[in-house]
Amino acid sequence: MMASSARTGCAASLAALAVLFLTGCGDEPPGPADLVLLGGRLVTLSEDLERAPAEAGALAARDGRIVFVGGNDAASNWIGPDTEVLDLEGRLAVPGLIEGHGHFWSLGESKLQLALESAASWGEIVAQVAAAVEETPPGTWILGRGWHQSKWTRIPDPAVQGLPVHHGLSAVSPDHPVLLTHASGHMAFVNARAMALAGIDGATPDPEGGEIVRDAAGQPTGALRETAENLVAGLREQTLEWNHARRVVSIAAEECLAKGITSFQDAGSSFELIDVYRQMADQGFLPLRLWVMVGEGNEALAESLSRYRMIDRGDGFLTVRAIKRSIDGALGSHGAWLLEPYEDLPQSIGLNTTSLDVMEETARLAREHDFQLCVHAIGDRANRETLDLFERALDGDRGQRWRIEHAQHLHPDDVPRFAELGVIASMQAVHCTSDGPWVPDRLGDQRSEEGAYVWRKLIDSGAVVTNGTDAPVEDVDPIASFHAAVSRRMENGEVFQEHQRMTREEALRSYTLDAAYSAFEEDRKGSLEVGKLADVTVLSRDVMTVPEEEIPGTEVLYTIVGGRVAYRHPSVSTAGDG
Repeated sequence: MMASSARTGCAASLAALAVLFLTGCGDEPPGPADLVLLGGRLVTLSEDLERAPAEAGALAARDGRIVFVGGNDAASNWIGPDTEVLDLEGRLAVPGLIEGHGHFWSLGESKLQLALESAASWGEIVAQVAAAVEETPPGTWILGRGWHQSKWTRIPDPAVQGLPVHHGLSAVSPDHPVLLTHASGHMAFVNARAMALAGIDGATPDPEGGEIVRDAAGQPTGALRETAENLVAGLREQTLEWNHARRVVSIAAEECLAKGITSFQDAGSSFELIDVYRQMADQGFLPLRLWVMVGEGNEALAESLSRYRMIDRGDGFLTVRAIKRSIDGALGSHGAWLLEPYEDLPQSIGLNTTSLDVMEETARLAREHDFQLCVHAIGDRANRETLDLFERALDGDRGQRWRIEHAQHLHPDDVPRFAELGVIASMQAVHCTSDGPWVPDRLGDQRSEEGAYVWRKLIDSGAVVTNGTDAPVEDVDPIASFHAAVSRRMENGEVFQEHQRMTREEALRSYTLDAAYSAFEEDRKGSLEVGKLADVTVLSRDVMTVPEEEIPGTEVLYTIVGGRVAYRHPSVSTAGDG
């Protein structure tokens, strides 16, 4: 839970509360609002009754801000001839949902690549590539994303470490370099053509923090784990040409807005890409709000960081005030850095992808330039080393809100340290239910029980836990992640450690007020209160009250950003609008 000092609101008597429900919060209108929502159930998450009641029926927005929250009768005072009026017909409205950790550019690009997440076997993936070859000029890269060996119905034959070898893929694509990114983003599979372009052969050494998976004869299989991906990915020309950039951003934004996301916390972009976002923000081209972590090495950070700190640029659509580093890889790729070996790969404890000395310097730069430090840490060793680093660098300063991204597997001794150090646990609930079927294979039953996705333990210890999807690793859909948080129910129907569930209010806060807090934005986002940004998500079902099994069928009816309807479901394109 958020620290009590950050959540303290003013007290009100029952009589005052009744008045607020009848009249609402906000001064008498000096003029009509731009947008009025009527007839809904608004869960405001407000604890300041002078700015909004805890629940309300109506809301008014003007000039991008909320100017009224309260009852329907009082809301009518804000309606003028040009006011857009939406009759919610009893539907649930919540603060605009915040994607707490995702990859915005990659989300857009993933929609332009082969979608591999539904493949049930390696053979299906090879067939997808073969079909793409028929439509692609020779020499052109074929890209795909989303495969996961633990979700295939059978192990490829032949296989090394449960992963395929490249020969079948190379046979169908001799003239096209192929790069297929793992669902986690922490491993890739490539064909012979791509390896030839990269100069990868049996004599190529493993890069620091990565592994070229090899067969018994020492020859590369095509699987590149963690930083070894970069040997091939670095060859592909990345274009930030304006029209292409507009297309990628538009695709990503449309996907987010259709799923109720009003703000997106982007987990690592280059200075070059941030320049594109800044230009778009200045020209009013960003359709939703971006909060960006800088994903650059220390040399580039030292040279340029001072020029890139920006808060609410482009009328509140772009903020850059954090640094992203990765200390380990992913559990699915056997790259997460563990205290003890993997249960299903006992010769490995995973990979430390960025050295501790480099991490120390990054922490120094973050303090020097007043940036938050956000560290990808999944394994228990990675989380411990990161907490140790934070403890040294922060030296008792609990107000910096540094973050551990993912925090998927913790040693029990490290759980209370998040709250003690003021560190945010930036987690993704849907990872738990997506990964749950194979997590015990990686960690064993005891380690899974003690430390895997233990957000209940973290919340009870006093830590702030946020939510998200790590898109495009998972679908950016917040309803799926909300459901995972409150149910921990996997696709096979089983529940992964139900005692670690969140309450529904905690799950909503993790996507709104707590996510805003984790970005120093709780003063303007995360709750429906007078004076805050008019960002609202309207849902077809009341996820706070419906039976748990009905949550996944919930649809987004409206996504409102700055008092403007940025998305409306086709079913309400005319019906329900005043």
